[in-house]
Formats: sequence, C-alpha cells, structure tokens
Amino acid sequence: MKLQIALDRLGYDECFEITSEVHEHVDIIEVGTGVIKEYGLGIVRDLKTKYPDISILADVKICDAGKSESEKSFEYLSDLITVMALADINTVRNCQEVADRFGKTLVVDLLNIKDFSLLDHLKEAGVRAVSLHVGKDQREADMKPAYDKLKEYDFDLFVAGGINEDNLKEYLKFEPDVVIVGSGITQAKDKVDAAKTLKSAISEFRL
Repeated sequence: MKLQIALDRLGYDECFEITSEVHEHVDIIEVGTGVIKEYGLGIVRDLKTKYPDISILADVKICDAGKSESEKSFEYLSDLITVMALADINTVRNCQEVADRFGKTLVVDLLNIKDFSLLDHLKEAGVRAVSLHVGKDQREADMKPAYDKLKEYDFDLFVAGGINEDNLKEYLKFEPDVVIVGSGITQAKDKVDAAKTLKSAISEFRL
C-alpha cells in the first residue's frame, strides 16, 4: 500500500517546499488540477527532474482528446495521469493505449459515477487502475456501495477524499493500493510528522 501526497491549491514554491520536507515519506507526488491550471505541466517536469526516483502523478482529469492530452502529459515526465470515468469510453481507451506505449500508468477517476456497469467497459478498454474519489463538494458521500462493486474486479485501487490521520482507518478498510492525502499533510502544522504517521499507519494496517 502506497501513500500519495496531493499538492493542490498551492503556489509553485509551496509545492517544492512541502515536497522537500516530506518526499522521504511518500511514494507518489500528485500535482493537482488547480496547480497545473496555474503553472502548466512544466511544474510536473520540474518536480520529476528534482525527484527522479519518486513517481509523479499529473491530475489532468482528461475528458476528451485522450490521445493528444495523454501524450503531452507523459512528454512532461508524468508517471501517472488521470482521465475522468465520465469521458467517452473511446477517450479512456485512447488514454490507456498511450499510457501503455509510454510504459506509464493511467488512473480512471470515478468521481460522481453512480452507474457501475461502466466498470465492465473500463475493463474491456484495458484499464488497470481506478480512483474511488469523494470530491471536495461531496465529503459526506458513502463510498461503500462503490467499493462493494469494485471488489468484483481486480483494478488497482486509489482512494481519495479528505483523508487525514483521524479518518484514515475508514479508508484503509477498503484495502486500497494507494491512499491519497492532500490537506491532511499539506496543511498540517508538522508536515513531516503527519506524513510519517500516515505512512506508518498504512504500512502496519491489517484487516
């Protein structure tokens, strides 16, 4: 089980300052959608150049033009990228084909997806990783029905949604492959301690 830090709603320098503090305790650095909108994919390239041994996820949330959007993201040194499950299945398929060609990872974001028959189509499109994502405006959403359905598949599972030290166990019961934490680290008074505590809890978790 891996720990992914989400860098979002942060300035360029803040992203590097926080990463310099916690990079030894995280497995994946996510450059959030808002940060990419503000600074472009160049910040993804800059982080990967500075931390070549850590995987960098660009949360580009592709909705269309899957081939060109994916290619551009990987050309800027992303190791993982995201596409929205609500996109046309051909968009998802094109993203997956590009990811496979680059030897990288595509994560399908299931934000606001309620019809889980879609999972069959994702599997047919070659998708191997999905994110069970409770959005910022959906903090009270119940993830269990989605998780129960996902258990029927063998996707690599990312979980996200306001995760911190206090509620981590509620997410660990879903047995994710990757736990995504944003403000639980980036807004903590002691960011290093928060990252270390979360990483330790993840590493030691047993059902």
